[in-house]
Amino acid sequence: MKLLALDFDGVISDSAPEAFLVAVASYRDVWPGSRLPAVGAIDDAPALYRAFVEQMPLGNRAEDFAVVLRALEQDVALPDQPTYDAFFRTQDEAELLAFHEHFYEVRSAWAARDPEGWLDLMAPYPGFLEMLRRRRGDALLAIATAKDRASVERLLVRYGIEDLFPGERVLDKEAGRHKRAHLEALAGRHGLDPAELTFVDDKLNHLESVAGLGVRTALAGWGYNGPREHLAARRGGHLVLSLDDAEAILFGA
Repeated sequence: MKLLALDFDGVISDSAPEAFLVAVASYRDVWPGSRLPAVGAIDDAPALYRAFVEQMPLGNRAEDFAVVLRALEQDVALPDQPTYDAFFRTQDEAELLAFHEHFYEVRSAWAARDPEGWLDLMAPYPGFLEMLRRRRGDALLAIATAKDRASVERLLVRYGIEDLFPGERVLDKEAGRHKRAHLEALAGRHGLDPAELTFVDDKLNHLESVAGLGVRTALAGWGYNGPREHLAARRGGHLVLSLDDAEAILFGA
């Protein structure tokens, strides 16, 4: 392994609380007739939050939060990826685009209005940052994320690891809708064969999209996925990591 590419949300950052609060606020703005409650904190709607997090592994980008919330609002069960994908295709594309754009407006406004409160909602996973710093000389470290670059950069500074990820190795949502584009760009940018890259993500559909490149793929078991995704990942030939064994599996003893 010459380059380790990491998704951000669900791998480095536990950002589900922030994503949920921004998504619900954005959803209620875009669809003012919604039955979803106003939510100012996770404790305001714990059942809705748990259901939201359970469905997060099935999506890719901000607009997928709207699809998940729509399904929850309408009591539509989304037990697996094919069911989710079929439900996604029934949604209005223009409305999803409006939600996508508004989601980032709401996030940016919150980050400007209450920067400390906003940052406090996105803690790093315990022990993972320390592992990255220990292993910084063993491979190039990169980020391949659907998050916006400004948020990623602020959080890297907050976590004290901005020096591990120079700008040319931070690829955000503008690099492409699918992670395959991120990994292709990283391989080309650094003159590497895809087989020299390892990609860690908390979403199985992202790993499946890059597996054909020859990249080594691993599911972050500490992210928002559960037994459903762990089993499917193993069946698909992907590594499944925990915070306890990630260092040994990725880098060796």
